[in-house]
Amino acid sequence: MNRIVYVGKHTLTFSVSRHMHTTWELIYCTGGSGTLTFDDQSTLEYSAGDVAVIPPGLPHSNRSAKGFTNIHINLADTTLADAEPFLLPADPNGFLLNAFQAAFYYYSGADADDAMLLSMYGQLVAAFASSRQPGNPRSEVVHEIKNHILQNYPDCNYDLNAYLHTLPFNSEYVKKLFKRETGMTPLQYLTDKRLENGANALAMCAGKGNISETAHLCGFSEPLYFSRLFKKKYGVSPRQYRPERPEPMTDSDWMKVIPL
Repeated sequence: MNRIVYVGKHTLTFSVSRHMHTTWELIYCTGGSGTLTFDDQSTLEYSAGDVAVIPPGLPHSNRSAKGFTNIHINLADTTLADAEPFLLPADPNGFLLNAFQAAFYYYSGADADDAMLLSMYGQLVAAFASSRQPGNPRSEVVHEIKNHILQNYPDCNYDLNAYLHTLPFNSEYVKKLFKRETGMTPLQYLTDKRLENGANALAMCAGKGNISETAHLCGFSEPLYFSRLFKKKYGVSPRQYRPERPEPMTDSDWMKVIPL
């Protein structure tokens, strides 16, 4: 999920003609300002520090009187919900900019470590956008549960059900609320994070690591159970796993857009 399929940069640019993408596009304005215009004549005015998030299949153009610079990421298989285009709030601390810059760097890499890190930045950027997507609010308790899972999932002794029962809500209600807002139950979310961590660890050692140690490090006490779930998610055993990555492309708009 949240696969980065392209990362590019615009140096000082004044106009990008009308086009669309088959994937989500996230554009971090690194300098200047401009206007994105869509087919229904709606617009997004942006300036340095803003990030425009554009759903797939939506024709748009980009123009600026004084010019703009940006880093743009195309994401496939994302957890973003169907929506109108929107702007993420300004990024005063530069944390999101660092993620975009790192994604640009690792996109052109040829090593397995680069592919693994690129995948992690895709998850990070998509999670940031999803959490701030208009019309997609998260209940405070759902946010709390996610944070607790992210802090504890590597621990084999982590008892998710025990934690859920400490909350001041009926546990079944909380599970239904969590699934309604995330598409997964808390247990599925926990398992998915553990498997993602396992895949990243395996990618770093190129399939030569100890499966039992990997399972333990990502929160599974039983290696066979880890292997069974891993194969169900990724289609191959942990020993056979090799991360896929897109072929490197040069920074040319014609290689990633569909002209209209």
